[in-house]
Amino acid sequence: MPTPSPAALPVRRLTLRDLRACADLSENRGWPREEHKWGLLLTAGKGHGVDDPDGGLVAACVVTEYGTWDRTDLGAIGMVLVAERHARQGIGRSLMRHVLAAMGTTPLTLHATPNGQPLYEELGFKVTGRAEMLRGRFVPGGRDVEVATRAATAEDLPAILRLDEEVFGADRTPLIARLPAFADQLRVAEDGGRITGYAAAWPNEDTHVVGPLIARDTETAKALVASLAAHSDRPLRTDVDVRHEELLAWAKERGLASVAFNAVMTYGITELPGDWTRRFAPLTVAAG
Repeated sequence: MPTPSPAALPVRRLTLRDLRACADLSENRGWPREEHKWGLLLTAGKGHGVDDPDGGLVAACVVTEYGTWDRTDLGAIGMVLVAERHARQGIGRSLMRHVLAAMGTTPLTLHATPNGQPLYEELGFKVTGRAEMLRGRFVPGGRDVEVATRAATAEDLPAILRLDEEVFGADRTPLIARLPAFADQLRVAEDGGRITGYAAAWPNEDTHVVGPLIARDTETAKALVASLAAHSDRPLRTDVDVRHEELLAWAKERGLASVAFNAVMTYGITELPGDWTRRFAPLTVAAG
């Protein structure tokens, strides 16, 4: 019997039992293993993968769905990876078509690298924005923090979830409710006892990733980043919507350098829901 082409291999759902195989796949493509992040995505989202007959995974991706229990308002696609020895054989295209078919009419979004963007455009995704990745040691300034921030408590979670849904444009409870356990820090900004922003810093290899970063305005966003940095001994990394020019300029003045740009793409909608003016950085580009 002839061996089927890799693109014809079946796609299956991934679970936490596949965590190591997913991390191995990341490493195979020169990415960090990111087991901590894979663990979050495989529990809060739905993993899709193709098994390698010789062991491990040929390809994988994760879809994180947002909305109510009976309706998905938005799906975010991330961690689309194909093993090096199976690259350029149509497997990524086949996996993405499987995901598109599974999601039906649900609007979708993803962050695309320059290498992946042509495939997504071929499948019908449109570029609707850009994000700039920053990385570096944060150098505090004398007058950065003029907005009150503090560590979040369990009692803050309902207010955080309400603010997040308002700004993001969809209910992300399964993802955001996991932040207290996932992140090393979760902080909020307050004004008159009302939460006006929140941000997390979570460990990824040797950095702390800042995200989500949701804030009433740029000054609040700066205060949240500065407060997270003050409680971290690692370099920071974050992905900022390029429309937030003031925050980007400030972060670069504080020691963070531009590393890369990703295209924000959508499928089935012309732009992302919610209020981009208060949405500064995602939890991770893999989850929208």
